Amino acid sequence: MAGARRASARRRAVVAAVITLILLASVSFLLSATATGSAAAIGSPASRLAVVQRHAEDHAAVLAAYTAHARHLSASSAAQTDAFLSISSRLSALASRLSLSTVGALEKEVKAQVKRARSLAGGAKEAFDTQSKIQKLSDTVFAVGQQLLRARRAGVLNARIAAWSTPKSLHCLAMRLLEARLNNASAVPGDPPSPPPQFADPALYHYAIFSDNVLAVSVVVASAARAAAEPSRHVFHVVTAAMYLPAFRVWFARRPPPLGTHVQLLSVSDFPFLNATYSPVLRQIEDGNRDVALLDYLRFYLPEMFPALRRVVLLEDDVVVQRDLAGLWRVDMGPTNVNAALHTCFGGFRRYGKYLNFSDPFVQESFSPRRCAWSYGVNVFDLQAWRREQCTERFHRFMDMNENGTLWDPASVLPVGLMTFYGKTKPLDRSWHVMGLGYNPHIRPEDISGAAVIHFNGNMKPWLDVAFNQYKHLWTKYVDTEMEFLTLCNFGL
Repeated sequence: MAGARRASARRRAVVAAVITLILLASVSFLLSATATGSAAAIGSPASRLAVVQRHAEDHAAVLAAYTAHARHLSASSAAQTDAFLSISSRLSALASRLSLSTVGALEKEVKAQVKRARSLAGGAKEAFDTQSKIQKLSDTVFAVGQQLLRARRAGVLNARIAAWSTPKSLHCLAMRLLEARLNNASAVPGDPPSPPPQFADPALYHYAIFSDNVLAVSVVVASAARAAAEPSRHVFHVVTAAMYLPAFRVWFARRPPPLGTHVQLLSVSDFPFLNATYSPVLRQIEDGNRDVALLDYLRFYLPEMFPALRRVVLLEDDVVVQRDLAGLWRVDMGPTNVNAALHTCFGGFRRYGKYLNFSDPFVQESFSPRRCAWSYGVNVFDLQAWRREQCTERFHRFMDMNENGTLWDPASVLPVGLMTFYGKTKPLDRSWHVMGLGYNPHIRPEDISGAAVIHFNGNMKPWLDVAFNQYKHLWTKYVDTEMEFLTLCNFGL
């Protein structure tokens, strides 16, 4: 029945549009003939009639176009389609009744219908734009599904699972690096006797990366160094799990940071304050909460980890730097902002309501579900403002409240970040951070080429075989392919 009604609505729309065009063309012909035989002055009934008729024609055509668009949407748009048809039919009827004798009586009615048409079309525009975005997202999901389906049919997904399974490939690389360390321990430096002064110099450009992926981190460092105007002023603080720290040391001993860039390699054990007594993160992990990933949550301790620093840029390990990032230290954060990040909302999507449980009374009272969310990937943190606003204490309070996972999904660190820096996040210009290279095959090339940082967020990571071919070279060109362990560990580069 619903399909029959939609088909009937489409036929009525087509018939109404054809009749409207015929009637308007006829009236236009008659009026033009009348105008040719008389020299009507400005403001005469004939000129007023022409203006009124033109308005009716224009808005009837607009609504006919929206009618055609609405026919392609889902059943939820049926009511809107009926409204378009109704207004279009009324305007068509009014246009057919227009004449020199009736222009005075009908002008007011036409204006009222035109006003209503404008209101309806304006209100529909946002809905249509949102539907277009939904369609693009649907196309992206479909494209990824098709790519995975082709991989399964070709036998790639099963035959080469180790090539794109992150744990196996990276574990292999770490083991090879550890083996090299054991075989040639004297060639690999251990813990430095004292950190170089650059690691605590607030006048330099400091980055923090939390990762156990040594290959990805090497790409972040190499790309940032090549893009920097003054590479020696850039300092990268890499924090990894204790079991991976020796592998990182072997990599950067064999392949030192390029162009004089500084890299400090750290593990959790380098921060004695991180214990279950102080940190609810450590306490929940010790209590068996497997959804809480320590490396992901360490970002909330930046001021304690680097007490001498004033500003730090947090980078995810799946980014590539294409432009000098020194300008991020000149971003005006304002008097109260702690974080600067790319805001990701559009329409009703990617707002706080998606990430937090607004059925909880505390969440309802403390946050707005319509507030625009932001993203990790490139974040500028003012550590002085962080300390002043006591953001770490806020984070601890939220973690204690979410011990049973009722406020947000603890497997993700974004929701608690949205809560911790609520009202304290400055929108970062979109040219600094372009996202989606790990799930969206339809990003505009000009957006990618103009971005300071491109972000492979999503499942199609550039070091995996399932990465998008059109983006993969943007990452692989920074891989040090002379490192012999990469081919042994079956990375699909």
